[in-house]
Amino acid sequence: MKIVVIGGTGLVGSKTVERLRKRGHEVIAASPNSGVNTITGEGLAEALAGAQVVLDLANSPSFEDKAVLEFFETSGRNLLAAEKVAGVKHHVALSVVGTERLQESGYFRGKLAQEKLIRTSGIPYTIVHSTQFMEFLNGIAQSGTVGQTVRLSPAYVQPIASDDVADAMADVALSAPANKTIEISGPERARLSDLVARYLKAMKDPRTVEADAEARYFGARLNDQSLVSNDNPRLGTITFEEWFAKSASRSD
Repeated sequence: MKIVVIGGTGLVGSKTVERLRKRGHEVIAASPNSGVNTITGEGLAEALAGAQVVLDLANSPSFEDKAVLEFFETSGRNLLAAEKVAGVKHHVALSVVGTERLQESGYFRGKLAQEKLIRTSGIPYTIVHSTQFMEFLNGIAQSGTVGQTVRLSPAYVQPIASDDVADAMADVALSAPANKTIEISGPERARLSDLVARYLKAMKDPRTVEADAEARYFGARLNDQSLVSNDNPRLGTITFEEWFAKSASRSD
């Protein structure tokens, strides 16, 4: 089967491409660097010719409200239009658990706009809602840092390792379209402020974490339901400790 992975050179994309190729499929790792650009449309028709499945794993290069919305709307329209011409049978997109609950955030408004385009496209689809990646913990810490203090919400999170995400995306790509949203989550639930404190301690980072219920998460106020799955998700198997040990060994 020919499968095109948009964002195929990114964190999850590269791992998903590797898994699908190991299963014997023809996989195109599509990105602007490989001459496929969903914003300009460059290379889309050529990449999608003969493809049965498209995975959209691309992310906006900017988190600024207007830029995010423009990215997901423009990319989504161009990609879905090209898929119709190519006769693609299954569109798979990676999105975020809690997208519909976090519309204070410009990023999540962009993701919701992307999802609406998919649902109304007429192309069979599966939208995968994932919880936050463990690989994003450093960025989350940075987003709440002022001086040597990190202020973060104590709301619950259930982070997932990118390896577990790639396993799930490969399985979904090879399954029949669900024509709905499915959810994937990490194996353990923790409070965001506590988890980032554990991460910084493990990194020997001197910053201290303060739990602040009013602290914003990329523009949105959180509660205990905002970022966790309540819909019988597929659970990853990699714990925070296992992920950290593996990522630390890679950086040695």
